[in-house]
Amino acid sequence: MVRLSILLAGCLLDAVLGDPYRLPHPIRWMGRLIAWMEKTLRPRFPKTAQSERTGGTVMVLLVLALTIGCTAFLLYICKRFSFWLWWAVSAVICYYMLAARSLAGESGKVYRALQSGTLEEAREAVSRIVGRDTAQLDRAGVARAAVETVAENTSDGVVAPLVYMAIGGPVWGVAYKAVNTMDSMVGYHNEKYENWGRTAAKLDDLVNFLPARLAGALMCAAAPLCGLDGRSAWRVFRRDRLNHKSPNSAHTEAACAGALHLRLGGNSFYFGKLVEKPTIGDDLRPIQPEDIRRANRLMAVTACLTAALAGLGLLLCEVLLA
Repeated sequence: MVRLSILLAGCLLDAVLGDPYRLPHPIRWMGRLIAWMEKTLRPRFPKTAQSERTGGTVMVLLVLALTIGCTAFLLYICKRFSFWLWWAVSAVICYYMLAARSLAGESGKVYRALQSGTLEEAREAVSRIVGRDTAQLDRAGVARAAVETVAENTSDGVVAPLVYMAIGGPVWGVAYKAVNTMDSMVGYHNEKYENWGRTAAKLDDLVNFLPARLAGALMCAAAPLCGLDGRSAWRVFRRDRLNHKSPNSAHTEAACAGALHLRLGGNSFYFGKLVEKPTIGDDLRPIQPEDIRRANRLMAVTACLTAALAGLGLLLCEVLLA
């Protein structure tokens, strides 16, 4: 019950507060640590494919050791002082590992810019939450990019952290986010990171393998609860969930595309280069700004189902181990 109460408190804090932009944030600390590690380690490894892969692996191991070690030590010290201090810090760490409220907030800015702002404002808003180039996107392209990032991040920003924190508490949640942050910073298929980021990318694929599939299935279950098409979500999920170079990225996109009767994916520009990607879903109607809000409702209900499933699992474990 203790772990369940911590997890639920973290979910409640995220739902009410979202990311505290003006306060210190562990994810930002992770980002600074990863950038510093890369800057420090790269000159020590020759610029050959194998050496860069070795350097990238060393970086991954050091980042994980530091983030996990610091989190475990902090919680150990807190517990030595007070159970309630340990409980409160654990809940806050869980809260920091979740991104549902902030994702809804940032994509909501895109929605409002599309509804009442200029195209430039909409491009600027969506550029904060996507990795692709946004300068040439039209209104439909901006809306599509926002829907895609909400769908994709439902998995690695909400479902996967909940799963890992349900299994291993805040320490596992921090470990997962460290892997995910490394992948988002160095896991690119380009000249700079093809070798250096290989270990981070492969590890991210591994830790997201089961959560991504669970997230896609839960999103299909969430669709009818949002007044969306659950049957279509399941059909497109089964058909298009592997339509991505990453083995995990398309599962929630496919479920979302089916639920909304949209076509997502397709070619995009990254760092000025065209990246060819298959489409996901069926082009049954034009995309609308309102689809951003629909995708956010789908994400929210998926998060609730994940939390309920995690809670059920924790209660079942307590009963079996009692």
